[in-house]
Amino acid sequence: MPTTAPPAQTLHQRILAEIEGRIVSGEWPPGHRIPFEMELAAHYGCSRMTVNKALSQLARAGLIERRKKSGSFVLQPRGQSAVLEIADIKTEILALGLPYACDVRRRAARKSRAADGFSPALESGAPVLDVLCVHMAGAQPFCLEERLINLAAVPEAETAEFADTPPGLWLLQWVPWSEAEHVISAAPASPAEAETLGVAPGAACLEIVRRTWSGARPITRVRLLYPGDRHTLTARFTPKG
Repeated sequence: MPTTAPPAQTLHQRILAEIEGRIVSGEWPPGHRIPFEMELAAHYGCSRMTVNKALSQLARAGLIERRKKSGSFVLQPRGQSAVLEIADIKTEILALGLPYACDVRRRAARKSRAADGFSPALESGAPVLDVLCVHMAGAQPFCLEERLINLAAVPEAETAEFADTPPGLWLLQWVPWSEAEHVISAAPASPAEAETLGVAPGAACLEIVRRTWSGARPITRVRLLYPGDRHTLTARFTPKG
């Protein structure tokens, strides 16, 4: 099947991606002052309005702080307890000796929205695939997955079948990722989520929100919700040498 070349980045997306890349790579550490708007506008050959829009998005994403008359500075990232591997839910369930099934409840191509929390490098209105599915371990719901896939980066996802190969595993097989971010927290199950997962409304659940990139291109944002009384989170790591 022939692949379609992704569209070229706009200048706004390029500015976002390059600044974000310097921050997450550590090239611009916490406290580093980002060049002033006039400097960036001259460097990229664009208007200050374009630069201002990019910096505002980075500020909303919590990557930088904008100080009146002082400029923009890289923020200290929030503390993280561990670095986790990207696990495949299907493999995890089969390893428990249980039959696996993926129940796709929703899949629709739409335009991204600012409230999606995808990535500062993904402009509002960019094409995304919105997928909602339930991972089943035998007859019991194991995990609720809400996923957005950047169709500009992975256009093949729009026609992919996820019943046998769930979205996460499909992406791992289809496109290499170079960077990932996990945000782990406890979250109460909404009435709809509680009904889907077979728990009481408001029950404590383990929530993992993950974003991945391939180079500077955002690939996917996924929210995984596990019943808290059925799951534990374990990370194995070694001290830095």
